Amino acid sequence: MPMDKDALKLFFPPELLEYFEIVLVHELGHVEAKEDFIEVVFEEKNILPPVYSASEFESKGFYDKQIQDFPIRGKAVFLKIRRRIWRHKLTKETITNDFTFMAEGTKFTAELAAFLKEIGRDQT
Repeated sequence: MPMDKDALKLFFPPELLEYFEIVLVHELGHVEAKEDFIEVVFEEKNILPPVYSASEFESKGFYDKQIQDFPIRGKAVFLKIRRRIWRHKLTKETITNDFTFMAEGTKFTAELAAFLKEIGRDQT
């Protein structure tokens, strides 16, 4: 049975949903551990960092980071965060949104700001 994405939005900070949208929610069975878990997939919205020109850069996919969140109704919850990558059309340089600037002077909680910084550092 599919989960209601709109209802699930109540569990996450609104600031996260400003930059990411929930694109998939599903319950899965973990074969090795013999337990069910919920996976919520967040995809970064196609909003180019403001200092770059949309005529020079194009979206070229995502890189993923998965983290375990607090359980919901006794089921493990995994969040897959899909960060967007843009590529310069001529130089092929790649960029991503830099969420590190949001820690101070923002509505983000310290926990969410630290999380976004961490997944930004893990990009390879």
